[in-house]
Amino acid sequence: MRVAIVGAGIMGCAAAWALTKDGHEVVLYEQFRVGHDRGSSHGRSRIVRLAYPEVEWVRLAQKSMDGWRELEQDSRTELLELNGLLELVGDPSLTSRDALAEAGAEFELLEADDARERWPIGVPDGWTVLYQPEAGIVRADLALHAFLDCALARGAELHEQTRIDDPRELEADAVVVTAGAWIGKLVHDVPVRPTRETLAYFRTEAVLPSIVRLDPETRGHAFYSLHDPKHGLKAGVHHAGIEVDPDEPGDPNPELLERISNWVGATYRGVDPKPVDAETCLYTNTEDEGFIFDPRGRVLVCSACSGHGFKFAPAIGKRLAGLAWA
Repeated sequence: MRVAIVGAGIMGCAAAWALTKDGHEVVLYEQFRVGHDRGSSHGRSRIVRLAYPEVEWVRLAQKSMDGWRELEQDSRTELLELNGLLELVGDPSLTSRDALAEAGAEFELLEADDARERWPIGVPDGWTVLYQPEAGIVRADLALHAFLDCALARGAELHEQTRIDDPRELEADAVVVTAGAWIGKLVHDVPVRPTRETLAYFRTEAVLPSIVRLDPETRGHAFYSLHDPKHGLKAGVHHAGIEVDPDEPGDPNPELLERISNWVGATYRGVDPKPVDAETCLYTNTEDEGFIFDPRGRVLVCSACSGHGFKFAPAIGKRLAGLAWA
């Protein structure tokens, strides 16, 4: 079967990887160059973790972790750096402990004093820290090219700087649309909202666990940080950006940079809270932060993002491969 993929970000490349593994012909269309910095798949690192408050997400993350290892073997590239993850939360009932326990994943609960002794971090008195060891980062730029290079080695075609206006006009048995924040411009009535998020980088030599400070109302991430292979630390505020047109350029938000810097200063001992660099990243948000898999005839629409999709790319790629030829 011949499958066209519109959008060669992380999900499109993961789908190409999975489809070519199954023996299908694949052609990828990318409106920019692969690895461009205008969307959601650029950068050196992304958080990988099993910790989620819902067990279905934990199990999907477990499948994805196996998929990352499979890609590492397939591409002969080391992609994962697992230095653990810390959830910081005022109420221990809001941690991911119950879902992790149900899924059989390893974790540890610590009081604030114990966490401060173990890592050079600031934790408010009375708070709880959940440590989950099977977590850390995936080398995002390497992962994107690992998916793509494996697919190309198995015969996939790549057309860069080729913008598709109507996926239905492509000559293929099936079309997979993984266009990120541009998906609403290609397919009508997809319930997504693109936002431009701000990220900052800080200088440190220490390699520490990823950290997420949980929102007590949503149980989602308020602030987060992770290792950056170049500067040492990457941090951001989750779901704080404004709604945007993805075709319009934008710069980091100064107000958000200040909030991120203040949080880094309060959370990390020995890290200069003055950013050494900053950038933006697009989120393609759904109402419940779930993922969209929407078959429309021979066109399969996918939005597996909402700011937390990258870690699931191997599992999403395999699911898209299964749906495309079903």
